[in-house]
Parts: sequence; C-alpha cells; structure tokens
Amino acid sequence: MKKLSLYAAVLLAAALTFAMIKRVATRTAEKDHPGAEVLRVERRDIGSVVKAPGIVMPMVGAEVRVGSSASGVVSRLFVRIGDRVDKGKLLAELDSRGLVARRDAAEAAVGLARANLSYSLTDLRRKQQLNSAQVISRSELELAQQSYDVSEQQYKQAVANLADARTQLEYTKIFAPVAGTVESVSTQEGETVASSFSTPTFVTLLDLARLEVWAYVDETDIGRLHVGEKASFTVDTYGDEEFSGKVTSIYPQAQIRDNIVDYVVVVHFQAPRDRFLRPQMTTTVKIAIDQRQNVLVLPTRAIHRDGKRRFVMLRNANQVEKRWITTGMRDDSYWEITGGLQENDEVLVEGIEKP
Repeated sequence: MKKLSLYAAVLLAAALTFAMIKRVATRTAEKDHPGAEVLRVERRDIGSVVKAPGIVMPMVGAEVRVGSSASGVVSRLFVRIGDRVDKGKLLAELDSRGLVARRDAAEAAVGLARANLSYSLTDLRRKQQLNSAQVISRSELELAQQSYDVSEQQYKQAVANLADARTQLEYTKIFAPVAGTVESVSTQEGETVASSFSTPTFVTLLDLARLEVWAYVDETDIGRLHVGEKASFTVDTYGDEEFSGKVTSIYPQAQIRDNIVDYVVVVHFQAPRDRFLRPQMTTTVKIAIDQRQNVLVLPTRAIHRDGKRRFVMLRNANQVEKRWITTGMRDDSYWEITGGLQENDEVLVEGIEKP
C-alpha cells in the first residue's frame, strides 16, 4: 500500500510539473507575441468564385395576365393587389343580363327546332309507309325527306347557338387559371371592357414560388462558367444572408449597357419558406468554380510571405516556431494548405507581412 501511495504521489507531482511548464511556455509565447490571435488549421470546402450583380425575375409562365373574352360592364371585382389566390378562385364578374337573355332565347330556339325535327321525322316515316303501299307518289316522299333533313340541320344549328350563348355567359365570370399573388389590377367596378380586338386584362397574377435570378456576368468571366455550377446570392433586404441555387442557362445574346458587355446567367433556386423574395430585387451573385472539397485551410491573414516562400507562426506545447508551408487554391478568405501543417495545428496571427 505504501508503494502504491508513493507511486500515485510521484505521478501527481509529474502532472503538476508538466502543467506548470506548459503554463510557463504559454505565458512565454504570449509574452514574446503580445496580442497574437490563435487560429486552427481546419477542413472545409473552398474555391474561386465569379461575382456579378443581378436581379430577381419571374420564371417563364410565373406571371399570368388574366382577362375576359366577353365584353361588358365590370359588376364585381373580388381581389385587390397583394391578395393570395388559389387556382379556380373567382376574380371578377361582368354584367351578364344581356347574355342571360341570349342564352334563354337560344334554349327556346333549341326547343322549337327539336319539335320541328320530331314532326318531320314522324311525317317522313308515315310517307315512307304510304309510298311502300303505292298510295303516294315518289315526289311526295322526297319532299318529306327534304323537310326532315332541313329540320335536322336547323336543330343542330340551334344546339350550336345555345352552346355559344352558354360559353359567352361563362366568360362573364373570370377565374384564376393558376395559383399566385395579385400583382396588379387593371380595371375597376363600373368600367366597360371590350374584347373586339384583344382580350382586356383584369388582373395580373404572379407565382412567387417560381422566381429566378438573372446575373449580369462580365464578358471576361463568362467563358469560365457552365450550366450546373453552384451559385449563391444575397439581397439587400436580408443583409448577408445567402440563398443557394445553381446555373440553369446562359443566354447567348449579350446585353450592352454604357459600352459594357454583359451576359445573362440564369440562377434557379428554391423559394425559401421563411423569407419573401420579390421580382426586381437587386442581388449580388457568386458562382462557384474550381472547387476543392474537405481540404486543409487557414485564413489568409494567418499566412505570411518571405520572398516567394510562405510561412506561419506555429504554436506547439512549448514554443512558437516559424514553419514553412506550401499552399494551393485561394479564395476570398482562405488558403488551401497542401504541406507543412496538419489538421488542428495552432497558428499565431500577428503583424507580419501578409502575402
């Protein structure tokens, strides 16, 4: 028991001595490098990016102008700008009294034509029997057949007129063809609309879940971009919060503004659930190229230069040493470390010449 107690005491004394040495070494390092910041070598994805200004735009088919094929006076308008509507919702109604009367007249005409057709069919069958018995002449049978054919065509015409009257009456009710948000209202209750030459627009619907970003990329960078590359963007209203997407198309036609040649790069993204993006919002777009995944990196401010060579101030258990390193790719914030350091190595950052 005495030997065990003595052994434990020796171990405790050694541990305390090591802790004191480490504390003294740390204090010495801090004394030799006052105000130094300590950074760790870590793993992360880096890569170069192409930056470009952009704008949020509705996708093709996301903006729909809704109108009516009928003419008349707007009797009811059920939506306002900013309202959210579902597909099939009633948006507006026209005064339908004239078209209701036209439909009723068409229904009466169908009834009359049906009665005439029924009488002509009965008369034709009777004349056919009499002709078979050689009671009437062939010409009388042909006259009955002609009367039936005319009645049949009149009935079909009346049915078509009724269908047209009902269709025109349906046009007096304007329904939402898609779900979306009311972007604009182009008419008001009491106004008269005419559809003689073009369909008048009542409201414009916008599907805010179908937006995209148009990035205006300079001609010097457009050759490095390809469809499918990852992208991110920010908008002024949400500060530095980034939204992710990918490049879906690159327009072949350039846009020249103030003698500057830009190309439109379309970035598709999923609409965020807790953020509201709107068309015409200005964006700052970053398109990632030459990516490196899960590599050792250090912030650029931790790497110093001596001629063409680069080094860091490496801190270990008992000293701070100058360590030469090799680097790879660099982005806006980090250098890739390809040699000289390992993950979790601690590096001091102090006022030495930066690369």
